[in-house]
Amino acid sequence: MTRPEQVAENIALVREKLRQARRVVVLTGAGVSAESGVPTFRGAGGMWRTYRATDLATPEAFTKNPQLVWEFYNYRREVLHPLQPNAAHKALAALEKRCQHFVLLTQNIDGLHQAAGSRAVLELHGNIWWVRCTGCGLKAEDRRVPIPFPPHCDACGGMLRPDVVWFGESLDSGVLHRAYTTLEECDLMLVIGTSGVVQPAASMGLYAQQHGAFVVEINLEPTPYSRAFDVSLLGKAGKLVPQLVKEPI
Repeated sequence: MTRPEQVAENIALVREKLRQARRVVVLTGAGVSAESGVPTFRGAGGMWRTYRATDLATPEAFTKNPQLVWEFYNYRREVLHPLQPNAAHKALAALEKRCQHFVLLTQNIDGLHQAAGSRAVLELHGNIWWVRCTGCGLKAEDRRVPIPFPPHCDACGGMLRPDVVWFGESLDSGVLHRAYTTLEECDLMLVIGTSGVVQPAASMGLYAQQHGAFVVEINLEPTPYSRAFDVSLLGKAGKLVPQLVKEPI
């Protein structure tokens, strides 16, 4: 267990590194949004009716029963609709405003970073508040709760689907290219609330480190990469991130 004085020293070190940094990249995962009340929709606690998210969030499920998949996503939208950004979201938005170059990569699809004021956001897994036409590919924001079924594209009449990356689908190549470019160029990276299991996001911190970045992990528990990073802080993002971002007196 890390001694309290070591934790304080690490926080002071990271704050100084943030003050010096010219190019900052942040990667966030489910651990950030969990403090706003966002459920994971996965595992034993992620059951919806008699289905698992891993069974419904697939292209095959949508092809077989699009109405069932839309019912599931409307349920998720209903859960997410009243939720608000927490202290970690707000601190990262404040950090963006004072950084010369800043990019926020997120695995989350809830849009809470943007709601907190973040603008330089790359959504690796899409956004639940956007839809995409399965016919012409047109994307649009749609915040209706619920979205009536069947939802059709205004441009071509094709069926709309959530604009998120489903299990078995590849991440958007353009988004990935931009993400890796920022990782290659940054001099400091914060990896916050991610398990270090889901690729390719899991290894992005290591990739940035290999390109010269000082990498800091913030998570409730150790991950497979904790020992490799320059600093690993254990605790809630809503408590630790504001401490790191706090302006010096």
